[in-house]
Amino acid sequence: MKINQKNILIIASGFLLIAAFISYLLKLNSLLINILLIAASVIAGFPIVKKALQAIRMKAFSIELLVSIAVIGAIIIGEYVESAAVTFLFLFGAFLEARTLEKTRSSLKSLVKMIPIEATVERDGKLVTIPAEEVKKGDHVFIQSGEKVAIDGRVFSGTALINEATITGESVPVKKEKDTKVYSSTILDNGYLEVVAEKVGNDTTFAKIIDMVEEAQESKAKTQKFLERFANFYTPGILVLSAVVLLFTWDIHITLTFLVIACPGALVISAPVSIVAGIGNGAKHGILIKGGDKMEKLAKVDGIVFDKTGTLTQGKPTVTAINTYGIEEDELLLMAAEVEVASEHHLGRTIVKEAEIRVLKLVHKPNNVQIIKGQGIKATVNKKELLTGNKKVLINNHIPFTEAMENDALEQEIKGNTAVYVSDNKRLLGIISIADKIREEAAEVIYKLKQSGIRNLVMLTGDNEHTANKVAKQLGIEKIFANLLPEDKVEHVKACKQKGKILAMIGDGINDAPAIATANVGIAMGGAGTDIAMETADVILLSDDLNKLVYAFKLSKATVRNMKQNMFFAVGIVFLLLTGVLTGKVFFASGMLIHELSVLIVILNAIRLVHFPKYQFELNP
Repeated sequence: MKINQKNILIIASGFLLIAAFISYLLKLNSLLINILLIAASVIAGFPIVKKALQAIRMKAFSIELLVSIAVIGAIIIGEYVESAAVTFLFLFGAFLEARTLEKTRSSLKSLVKMIPIEATVERDGKLVTIPAEEVKKGDHVFIQSGEKVAIDGRVFSGTALINEATITGESVPVKKEKDTKVYSSTILDNGYLEVVAEKVGNDTTFAKIIDMVEEAQESKAKTQKFLERFANFYTPGILVLSAVVLLFTWDIHITLTFLVIACPGALVISAPVSIVAGIGNGAKHGILIKGGDKMEKLAKVDGIVFDKTGTLTQGKPTVTAINTYGIEEDELLLMAAEVEVASEHHLGRTIVKEAEIRVLKLVHKPNNVQIIKGQGIKATVNKKELLTGNKKVLINNHIPFTEAMENDALEQEIKGNTAVYVSDNKRLLGIISIADKIREEAAEVIYKLKQSGIRNLVMLTGDNEHTANKVAKQLGIEKIFANLLPEDKVEHVKACKQKGKILAMIGDGINDAPAIATANVGIAMGGAGTDIAMETADVILLSDDLNKLVYAFKLSKATVRNMKQNMFFAVGIVFLLLTGVLTGKVFFASGMLIHELSVLIVILNAIRLVHFPKYQFELNP
């Protein structure tokens, strides 16, 4: 039955109740009053009985079944006022519940409203405006000030400031220029861009965010699953208890009241409304939590494993020094850059960028490229076999190096640099030193996490122990493990879990994907546009702001706390009402009114999570 039809039934039964009340005040014929009350009961009771019958056909016991039995019983014994009041209150309560539940999904609705509708593209040498869903991969999309970006793509020309709040939760405009990425649904504040479309329609980052939020809000927490199983046993249990009450009291009125008051409406919705509101709040602030079970696990985390590069550091390393052995500095840098063009690693991209800064032309393409996990890269450039990577790549390929060369690398590592060795298949040609700055907010985030009760903080890195120690000391992290391969990180995560810790692993979502998947809760940092991050992680922080991690923990704890508040309140109300019924203090209609109010209070309490404040509250352990 559609919601507008229910509205008509609510209005009709409400008018009949008012008419019956006026007739009573005017002392009109009692038969007329009874007819009005019975009509109100039938009209409001029809959708309730219909739903109860549907549940019975599916071999399930529903709340509507309890109400239907009570209402039919009330009509049989001539309690028409009670039957009319209960059916109206139940139907009206369901209407208010549905309207209020919509409020908890407001964050998702606001996201859906931000979906771009149209885009300006080049067709046959002319600029034309077409629906966003008709844009094809490879199209050149033109975006002016005030327009929404309709695709994910890379800037071909122009400069602009773009508001990426829909993706990252941060409203501070980000500068975009040639070769930088832009995302669907973001808004161009100032400037002009020509963008080559790389992802369109349902493949865009924003479309995936909406899909994930919808799936997450539908997924169920363990508590919610328990409550649903509980309700399946609770309803037949109440029917049995009602029969017991009837046997002991021989009072059909008390028995029917007991049936109605025992409906676990507030209890059944106590968990899902909190979960939906909490997930919606996270999405609004650039934090994707993939479901109620992930929310519950996040709230229980007592240990965090951090990847270093790109998580605790900015992920924007720079070349700080170059040591060469029998070769010119620029020649070494050019050779290394031509190899690293094939790499997606932070350090490789840094070497390529340094070559571009020095205006070195990368002429030769790498061939026979071999990525050696946790070590480096091997490739043939200009018919010469070259190696770049850490010391392991030299040792495993039997490349000789002197003690003086090793001391050069050690000196740079002690300063906090990462040493990248460059060699051919015969000798070490040079060492490129690279440093990555620690995030400005990292130390404060570590402090806040410790203050919140998360004492077990570990840093894992493939970097050398000197650089790792320096970063850990600055941030206040006591446990570190350096020189790790991706599989080593997985083993360390497993070892921490075996000690009984509820562990979260946070990394950049690419190289750390195996370790992220192994942890109790996997968290991807800066996941915008990263498919691997979206698929692997349980929680995705869509911006490079590490403060989002603190917010995610606070939100998860607040959501679980809110869920528990709702559950205790719902159980308490049912207990008090049932006690009141058995002691003769609570009656049929008044009990139903209190019951429906308790449902609304539970929902309103959950709605507080929709407006949960950002970085402005204390986190209780």
